[in-house]
Amino acid sequence: MRTRLRVPLVSDSNEDEQSHRPNGNASADTEASTCGAFPFPMNYEEFIDQKRFTDPATGIEPGAISDKLFPFQSDIVRWALRRGRAAIFADCGMGKTAMQLEWARQVPGRVLIAAPLAVSTQTVREGAKFGVNASYCTEDNGARIVVTNYERLENFDPAEFHGIVLDESSILKNYTGKFRNYLIDAWGGLPFRLAATATPAPNDHMELGNHAEFLGTMTRTEMLAHFFVHDGGETQSWRLKGHAEEKFWKWLASWAVMIRKPSDLGYDDGSFILPELKIHQNTIESEQPMEGFLFAVEALTLQERQQARKQTTSARVEACAELVNNTMEPFLVWCNLNAESEALTKAIPDAVEVKGSDTQQQKEERLIGFAEGKYRVLVTKPSIAGFGMNWQHCPNMAFVGLSDSYEQFYQAVRRCWRFGQKKPVHAHIITADIEGAVVKNIERKESDALRMAEEMVQHMHAINEGNIKGSIRMDRSYTANKTVNIPNFLNQ
Repeated sequence: MRTRLRVPLVSDSNEDEQSHRPNGNASADTEASTCGAFPFPMNYEEFIDQKRFTDPATGIEPGAISDKLFPFQSDIVRWALRRGRAAIFADCGMGKTAMQLEWARQVPGRVLIAAPLAVSTQTVREGAKFGVNASYCTEDNGARIVVTNYERLENFDPAEFHGIVLDESSILKNYTGKFRNYLIDAWGGLPFRLAATATPAPNDHMELGNHAEFLGTMTRTEMLAHFFVHDGGETQSWRLKGHAEEKFWKWLASWAVMIRKPSDLGYDDGSFILPELKIHQNTIESEQPMEGFLFAVEALTLQERQQARKQTTSARVEACAELVNNTMEPFLVWCNLNAESEALTKAIPDAVEVKGSDTQQQKEERLIGFAEGKYRVLVTKPSIAGFGMNWQHCPNMAFVGLSDSYEQFYQAVRRCWRFGQKKPVHAHIITADIEGAVVKNIERKESDALRMAEEMVQHMHAINEGNIKGSIRMDRSYTANKTVNIPNFLNQ
């Protein structure tokens, strides 16, 4: 006699236990976004292989979403709440702050939003616009939604919170850093986690792995082992396995959404189509040779670049000051050296300077003051204010020299060239001819980043659109709908 039983592969109780471990993580070997019945005649190995590389949703069913959000923002928030642990890779100006605040408002229990300096105050101001009561503090004040700086995060006890938001979560990219490890170890156990950034370098697999590890989907080491191989003899270079590429993007899209513009997810771009960005190259000719050279030659090494930059500081500052002083429009001036910042502030009468040695209160007052129009000209460094700030009122900026970091350049430009900007944005790059191929390096990295972002969106588009718009279900319940024939010898 053969007995026919209805046997669930994973029971509801096991799933709940798995989804609410101390770290809120599901095992990489047993993960399944939807526990369905055994899809006969598929064999067990094929079934496990199909289910392994998706991350289960562990969140909540959202309530009514604020009508102040755009449709694509509302749907992303719903998806992130259902996920529980998610990443929003949304380009600058896509409204990450509004989405973070609405997500925090809906999460049951207390939520902490960690953000860069001055962005915290801006987040509270944005919360007031969207009807979300968020409180900025440097130590826990008991508010339900707390906003603080990353520098103050250790003043808060993770046990007091049910959720955390990492604003500008690219801070996780330093995978060997002490702070990265602290974020994962101390805050990686909360059941609700949201990471949001505009520039998760698509070709930086370590950064993607760090996001996955913080969200509890898979450790960085597991990600590399499952999907990547060493590229040649370089231990730090990884490339996707050919046969694992489709699985990798499917896995990534199960916990992250990538969007550069609403149409990436099938929505109308509407007012998110930005005015023109005009980049002007101003090259200062230098006839004075660098130390050790008979003629003015192009710098090749890092040391030579630094020497060339210091040697041409006065000429570049003079060119920038002439540009800024000939207009009364708001102007944002970026620099990299303290000597540049000091000289620029002296050369531009109505400029205010924000430097690293300023107190946090001084930095916040001046950055917010520039946003409010209190100051016409702001002089600072991308490393200080290049992330998170909204300065759509300003259509002019100047770079008095560049570093080799494309991310810094891109983020600095997007402080002004973003949603809400009504005028064409003019970015003036002022460099000396002997500084070397800095501009060319930035252009090359920009081309690479655009290509990789396009590939990332193309790979994730269909899955992301299905997830966000709801055509792909993220059920966490299981209903057995197949029968399993038990062999006779098991009934003996």
